[in-house]
Amino acid sequence: MKFVDEVSIRVKAGDGGNGCMSFRREKFIENGGPNGGDGGDGGSIYMIADENLNTLVDYRYTRHFDAERGSNGGSTDCTGKKGEDLELRVPVGTTVIDAGTQEVIGDLTKAGQRLLVVQGGWHGLGNTRFKSSTNRAPRQTTPGKPGEQRDLKLELKVLADVGLLGLPNAGKSTFIRSVSAAKPKVADYPFTTLVPNLGVVSVDRWKSFVIADIPGLIEGASDGAGLGIRFLKHLARTRLLLHLVDMAPLDESSPADAAEVIVNELTKFSPSLAERDRWLVLNKCDQILEEEHEARVKEIVDRLGWTGPVYVISAISKDGTERLSRDIMRYLEDRADRLAADPAYADELAELDQRIEDEARAQLQALDDQRALRRSGVKSVHDIGDDDWDEEDVDDEDGPEIIYVRD
Repeated sequence: MKFVDEVSIRVKAGDGGNGCMSFRREKFIENGGPNGGDGGDGGSIYMIADENLNTLVDYRYTRHFDAERGSNGGSTDCTGKKGEDLELRVPVGTTVIDAGTQEVIGDLTKAGQRLLVVQGGWHGLGNTRFKSSTNRAPRQTTPGKPGEQRDLKLELKVLADVGLLGLPNAGKSTFIRSVSAAKPKVADYPFTTLVPNLGVVSVDRWKSFVIADIPGLIEGASDGAGLGIRFLKHLARTRLLLHLVDMAPLDESSPADAAEVIVNELTKFSPSLAERDRWLVLNKCDQILEEEHEARVKEIVDRLGWTGPVYVISAISKDGTERLSRDIMRYLEDRADRLAADPAYADELAELDQRIEDEARAQLQALDDQRALRRSGVKSVHDIGDDDWDEEDVDDEDGPEIIYVRD
């Protein structure tokens, strides 16, 4: 199944039914009076979080969704039928955004959660509603109100406790295979991981956590290079980040340089995400001599100015992975206990989570705007170079120079 984590759709709630104008006409009954009924309300559209879905591919090709219109009112005070509500099922972790205003309508983070996205139109009134002691034969009715219409952007962020960061071929997929039952693709070339993968790590019989593997980052990812920058948003809801570093790169490059690239790209994407608790995991220790371990670790730690936890593992041979998994489980339990006991700490983390969400969305929106400008052939002010200016324009000092930029 194709993994789709961003789609744009248009939703239209049903219009309300019109009110009816009718008068009672029966044998032997004169001047029966008004008996026109009200119309029915239009159907609304709801988003439902479904734990059985893991992608937005259902909305990739079907982009328009209309709820049922309410029926018109009838004679003999018959009310029109209400339009059926439309329920759109999405994966847990989907954020619903108004495409026009960029307002976050809701965040579906729990299975079964229900979110109203557009309200159905209100029903029209029949002429029965307007009768009075002075108006015995009203001929007034009201039409049904139109249903709401919106352009929506759906963003899926996978829900995981732990997220993996690293360059391509750092061993992220091998690590998730070694500690869980997940089987992501593993090969000896970069970018074998094209979509996020989730794995459940069972530490004890009743203890487990979810780990997420995203495509590797490369230098310049924060400016749109490579694949990983768009998938960094999936780490926004994690509780802990594991920064995997290859201790023995095949191209004999410096592991310290590789670690620094990831830190820089993470900070450019979201400074707040860089504040998330992060552990340094040095992988492929089996590829170098044991006596060289300490020197490699010291080089990386000194380059990053690292003060957090450091683990040396070999994912393929599972050397050190069990200890790391148990430490992660202990960290998550301690974190949950502190959240329950310390409201100030909970508020601090909630504020950090909100900043991460805002920065990630702003960064991705900026990349989308740049892509739209390139497709339309219009350059951004920041992309204009010296070669884009005409000599005639430079010499013309009769008035101000105006650059039109399409938003």
